[in-house]
Amino acid sequence: MSDSENSPFNAESPSPSSSRREFIAKTGTAAAAVGAASSIAFPSVTFGQEDKKKLKVGLIGCGGRGTGAAAQALAADDNVELHAMGDVYEDKALTQLRVLARDRKSAAKIGADVQSTKHVFGGLDAYQKVMDTGVDIVLLTTPPGFRPIHFKEAINRGIHAFVEKPCATDVAGVMDFLETGKIAKEKGISVLCGFCYRYSDHGRELFEQRLPDGAIGAIRAVTSNYFANIVKPMPPEEDRPAGMSDTQWQIKNWYNYAWLSGDGYVEQAIHKVDKMAWLMGTMSGNPKPTPVACYAQGGRQRPNNVCNTFDHYAVTYEWENGLRYNIKWSQYGAGVYKDDKDYIVGEKGEAEFDISGATITGPNAWTWRKPRTGARNMYQTEHDEFFADLRAGKRHADEEWVAHSTLLGLMGRMAAYTGKRITWDEVIKSNEKLVPETIDWEADLPVRPMPIPGVAETQSA
Repeated sequence: MSDSENSPFNAESPSPSSSRREFIAKTGTAAAAVGAASSIAFPSVTFGQEDKKKLKVGLIGCGGRGTGAAAQALAADDNVELHAMGDVYEDKALTQLRVLARDRKSAAKIGADVQSTKHVFGGLDAYQKVMDTGVDIVLLTTPPGFRPIHFKEAINRGIHAFVEKPCATDVAGVMDFLETGKIAKEKGISVLCGFCYRYSDHGRELFEQRLPDGAIGAIRAVTSNYFANIVKPMPPEEDRPAGMSDTQWQIKNWYNYAWLSGDGYVEQAIHKVDKMAWLMGTMSGNPKPTPVACYAQGGRQRPNNVCNTFDHYAVTYEWENGLRYNIKWSQYGAGVYKDDKDYIVGEKGEAEFDISGATITGPNAWTWRKPRTGARNMYQTEHDEFFADLRAGKRHADEEWVAHSTLLGLMGRMAAYTGKRITWDEVIKSNEKLVPETIDWEADLPVRPMPIPGVAETQSA
């Protein structure tokens, strides 16, 4: 389920049935090209294993991230096909199918039932319809408020899952996700999470080798900035089509509602939170490190019509060794300073990290160099390693890690919403639940108030 510029509730948008007919008419030649391209050889990640089974992939949530994940999954193995697609908006799924069909490598691996749109589904139950087709792997890339529900359905059916970050939007959802993760472990079902930086070559060298080996000594302070552009701004209420229910309107504009997105800090800045968990974990030898407490400030400076998400956060996590780890995030749009980098200060040097590189200054100065050949994309690497594990019969087990980092993000959000210093114990014992018990497509769904620090009636728990 994703936001859709071509919503079926827009009077100018084609109906699902007419959209399906249009798709078939426009892509008939593309489908033929798929068949011709099916003999194209792709790099194998099976490492010589004899498992020749064709792996069937189902995409659930056909936004840009979902389509990217589908392309990466299809490129990760030489015997895989896109077997089904689903989105709350069928026309969105068809649009993104066209995108995949235009890519030579992806087009060659689109299954016949997807080409014919037999396995392209719409509706709130699209995730079940995708799983009904007999897929081996699902890519769960809907708005994160749905993640625990979809994850539980996949694991109960014995389907391996790629889980985009975060894994939930409230504490109750994370706890539910963890319980499902236990079932995945018992059944031997693989789980891949979308914290892609841990699959980056430069990140692995910095966070798993050089810093733990003492390249800058003991860590004294960290500042992690994520000053970004505005994402999916909320339209005014007068743009809401007549007759569209609250549930439909909120799902269409999911990024602006905390129960669906988790707020920007949990949906976007969660990468920064996960890098904190990664760094503190490798430095301490504890893969699930927990801070003593955190405190934060946040709010909304730019008007965004009727919504309940912040546009800026400044969160400080306190650790037992006295370290203060500061994460700052904002979405202010054009004309303001942008920065997406982590600054790590040690007793005998400093390190910097971003999406494309890493450096150390001081006695052990170092700069990561991108190889001229064989350079790897972290988004692709995570799928390559996931499929290689599947072929080797090895369980890929990211579920506890994605849940832990999501809880750390919720901890920071909780501190900003309440204005209080929040301890780890308070987080895991919280009764915070934002996602409705029942999600009814036609229902009224009042918007929770914008959180105001110190004002109890605006709080999420």
